[in-house]
Amino acid sequence: MILVNEDERLRRGSSFGAVATAYEELRPNYPEDAVRWCLAPAGADVPDLRVLDLGAGTGKLTAQLLSLGASVTAVEPDQSMLAELRRQLPEVPAFLGSSESIPLPDASVHAVMCGQSMHWFDLDLALPEIARVLVPGGVLAGLWNSDDDRVEWVAGLQAAAEDATSPALSKRRTATAAVKFEEVPFFTTTARAEFSNSQRRTADSLADTIATHSQFLVMPAPERERVLAKVRAYLASRPETAAGEFTLPLVTSVIRTTKRTEA
Repeated sequence: MILVNEDERLRRGSSFGAVATAYEELRPNYPEDAVRWCLAPAGADVPDLRVLDLGAGTGKLTAQLLSLGASVTAVEPDQSMLAELRRQLPEVPAFLGSSESIPLPDASVHAVMCGQSMHWFDLDLALPEIARVLVPGGVLAGLWNSDDDRVEWVAGLQAAAEDATSPALSKRRTATAAVKFEEVPFFTTTARAEFSNSQRRTADSLADTIATHSQFLVMPAPERERVLAKVRAYLASRPETAAGEFTLPLVTSVIRTTKRTEA
């Protein structure tokens, strides 16, 4: 069960360290109700939960989990992203590691949360490892923020970016529908939900955010500049985005499951 093919996973998944500071500044957080929905099956108040943020990046989801009172450990495979997380959240235990090799003991966490990261996992290898560190009945959840391309100008933005930005909602729905945790022996039925997560942006901040996505990061520099110029021209041409701040419609897609309790 691989959401991104192996060549793309290795090439693009290792590209974020070059923009760690911009990633932390520009990428959106997740709605609190989405985070709480993920954790609800763990069956305890959030302050009683030990949570692993897996593929934690710069710690955006880590910080939200902390704000809700969870006891959080972060694991991230990119040295530069991990360094930014440690700079932002020095109080958090944060380790270099991957979804396929998690540096935690067996049955040590109540929940594994994956913010904008699960599509980089080789799930055939990662799911047994995630099950290993979860307590029986523990939660596995993935969250993704996606542009809402049901809105006409947002669909046009995707076209202007030549689909080099993060997958929009229509593609995200297709990708997450392909994940069926119940098909492996460790987990129960997959639940799905969506939450509105619109963000205030300017044309400059939106273009800068798009430039933190992996498809842009792996482009040759001239190609990257060409596509970003096209994005900026599109945003300048639209009445919704041409004058100062505007609202970018985002949707947070969430999937969750629980570890089976039977032996």
